[in-house]
Amino acid sequence: MLPRASHRTRRIASIAAVFVVLLSLVSGVAAAQTGQFGDTIVVAEGETVDGLEGVAGTIVVRGTVTGDVSGAAGTIRITETGTVEGNVQAAAGTVIVAGTVEGDVQVGAGSFDLTDTGTVVGNLDVGAGAVTVDGAVEGDVQAAGTSVRIGPNADVGGEFRYDAETFERGPGATVAGGVVRDPSLGGATDGFVSISVPSWVDDVYSFFADLVLGIVLLLAFPRFSETVADRTIDGAASAGVIGLVALVGVPILLVIALITIVGIPFALVGIVLFALSLWVGSVYGQYAVGRWALSVTESESRWVALFAGVLGFLVIGLIPIVGGLAEFIVLLLGLGALLSSLYGRYRREPEPIEGIE
Repeated sequence: MLPRASHRTRRIASIAAVFVVLLSLVSGVAAAQTGQFGDTIVVAEGETVDGLEGVAGTIVVRGTVTGDVSGAAGTIRITETGTVEGNVQAAAGTVIVAGTVEGDVQVGAGSFDLTDTGTVVGNLDVGAGAVTVDGAVEGDVQAAGTSVRIGPNADVGGEFRYDAETFERGPGATVAGGVVRDPSLGGATDGFVSISVPSWVDDVYSFFADLVLGIVLLLAFPRFSETVADRTIDGAASAGVIGLVALVGVPILLVIALITIVGIPFALVGIVLFALSLWVGSVYGQYAVGRWALSVTESESRWVALFAGVLGFLVIGLIPIVGGLAEFIVLLLGLGALLSSLYGRYRREPEPIEGIE
C-alpha cells in the first residue's frame, strides 16, 4: 500500500483525479443501480431503487432510494423530488441536499449545501471546505470546515457543533439544542476522519517518503534508474511530451474501462499502477534534476544527487504557484522518462531517447 498522502503526493493525486473527473464527462449516462460506474448516475423522478453505490462524475437522486446512498463523485445532488430512506455516506467535490434523507448524512466534500427545501431526519455529520445548512435537521449537526454557515431558513432540532475559521448564523435560524464551537472537531467527523497536523510535519513526511522510495529504486534497479535519469535530462522534450500524453491518455482509458463491466477489475488494477507510476516518476524526476544540478560541481554521487533533488523540491514546493508548477513539470519529465525507459527495455533498446524525431 502507498504511504499516507503527503503534501506533494496529494497534489499529484489531485491532478490525476481532476483528469479522471473531467474526462469522465465524455462518457454516456449510466443507469442507477448498486455498484455503478460512469459519467452520470441518475435515479430518475418516479423511479425507485433499493440502494445506490457508485463512482461517477455526477450522482443525481430525483426519485426514491429505499436503502442507503454511498459513493464518490465530482457532484452528488439529491433534488427536491429526491428521497433517500436510508443513510447518505459520500465523498465528493460538491454535495447538495435539496430533498429528503430519512437517515443520517455523513459527508466529506469540498462544499456541502443543505438547501432551504432539504430535510435530514437523522443526524448531519459533515467535513468540508464550505458548509451551508439552510434546511431542516431533526437530529444533531456536526460541521467542520473553513467556513460554516447556518442559513436563515435552518431548523435544527438538536445541537449544532462546529469548528471553522469563519462562522455565520442567519437571523431567522432555529437551533433547539444551541450552537457550540468545538475546536476538537478539527475537520474530522464520525463518518470521514481526517487528522490535522502541522504543515511542517507533512513536509518532513513527504521528504522522507520520497527519499526512502528513491533509495529503494537506486538499490534495486541501479542501471534502470540511471537510464531514466538520462532520459529525463538529455531527452527532456521527449520525456515531457510522453508524460503529458500519459497523464491525459491513461485516465481516458481507465474511465472507458470503468464504464464497461468486464473492464472494471482491470481498471481498478490500472488505477493503482497509475498512482504508483506517478509517485515513482516524480521521485525519478527529482533525482534526475538533483544529478543535473550536481554535475556543475563534478560530483558523481547518486546518493548526494538523490538527497539534493528531494530536498530541493521540498523547498521549492513551499513557494506558492512556482512550487506547484515546478513539481508538475518534474512529474511530467519523470513520468515520461520512466515510461519511455520501460518501453525501451521491453524493446531491448538500451540507449535513452535524446529527443523527438
